[in-house]
Amino acid sequence: MKKIRRRNAFYAQSGGVTAVINASACGVIEACRKNKKHIGKLFAGQDGILGALNQELIDTSFETDIAIRNLKYTPGGAFGSCRYKLKNYKDDDSDYKKLLKVFKAHDIGYFFYNGGGDSQDTSNKIAEFCKSNNFDIQCIGIPKTVDNDLPLIDFCPGFGSVAKYTAISTLEAGLDVASMCATSTKVFILEVMGRHAGWIAASSALANENRKKPPHIILFPEIIFNEKKFLDTVQSTIKKYGFCVVVASEGTKNKKGNFLAESGLKDAFGHTQLGGVAPFLAELIKAKKGYKCHWAVADYLQRSARHIASKIDVQQAYALGEHAVKLAIKGENAVMASTKRLSDEPYKWALTKVPLASVANIEKELPKNFITSDGYHITKSCRKYLNPLIQGEDFPKFKKGIPVYSEYKNKMVKKKKL
Repeated sequence: MKKIRRRNAFYAQSGGVTAVINASACGVIEACRKNKKHIGKLFAGQDGILGALNQELIDTSFETDIAIRNLKYTPGGAFGSCRYKLKNYKDDDSDYKKLLKVFKAHDIGYFFYNGGGDSQDTSNKIAEFCKSNNFDIQCIGIPKTVDNDLPLIDFCPGFGSVAKYTAISTLEAGLDVASMCATSTKVFILEVMGRHAGWIAASSALANENRKKPPHIILFPEIIFNEKKFLDTVQSTIKKYGFCVVVASEGTKNKKGNFLAESGLKDAFGHTQLGGVAPFLAELIKAKKGYKCHWAVADYLQRSARHIASKIDVQQAYALGEHAVKLAIKGENAVMASTKRLSDEPYKWALTKVPLASVANIEKELPKNFITSDGYHITKSCRKYLNPLIQGEDFPKFKKGIPVYSEYKNKMVKKKKL
């Protein structure tokens, strides 16, 4: 093990935030404060990697221990996040040179980046560039994505809480529609996130143990949308039960491979922006079958619902942040902190690590054996995997009926001449 000298650390949040990304931040910051022998100050990037590129560094030492502890109960991204994709440094190394200057100026020897597949790619590229330029730094990825599409991890922090929210929302909306279906709404459609992987949509099935109850139909990105089959299934479901609840992934595609809700725009990572599969399906059902439909888009609500977060999700998010610091102190580099499942019942897991190169820009789709043969629901294997991830509650404090979420000073470090 190589000797580690005391240097400063940099932590940043990237991509869409979650109900528990701040729990990972809490794990990182508390671990750094416990390891003053190796780590000096911990700087947080204002708005993700942009904080490093623009030398906008937040000095977390100004936050009290209590404030940092309260990160575990606060949704959103306390230090700001961003969608910014670094180019390949072999094609354009301008951003990397900026980063290196900032790291040197502020004596940063530890880099922690908290995000999904694109973020792990960023961490990997920075690790490679620093190594090729003989700059000593430990680059550790911390997983985060509600989509649960990172490989080589039991589940991604953020997903367990979204799964819990989605299942509960499906249960409650289903009871609402069932109450009124005799004279009112016959079809309710809930649109959830999931561009290429149907993990969130699949979690809606945890609302009930059998298919006689909502959700009756789940649309996955992994299954090509068949209009006639879908409409016939909606109709037959209404004849059987009086109503139909559909949960649709935003990434549902037609036989040509196009998103049903494609808007034609791109985000900062170059991904197609999606415009709303729920209203599309509602209009289709109304036009072809004449049923009254209502729809909802969970959107930011599903990923920010800290009030009903999964306790398991919070625990793993925190543990992975803490684990990332321990890996860095041991001299690890270009790895992502990860978990592996040891058993389903009781649910047991262990901390581990995986190479960043093995997870960067790789999407883990829903396995075929997790989807029923008709393509509209989940199998027992999928339910067995999902069930442990929504267990337990970890409520924030409430005041006057509203959760108490913390605000932070976010005091900036004085910029240095580069």
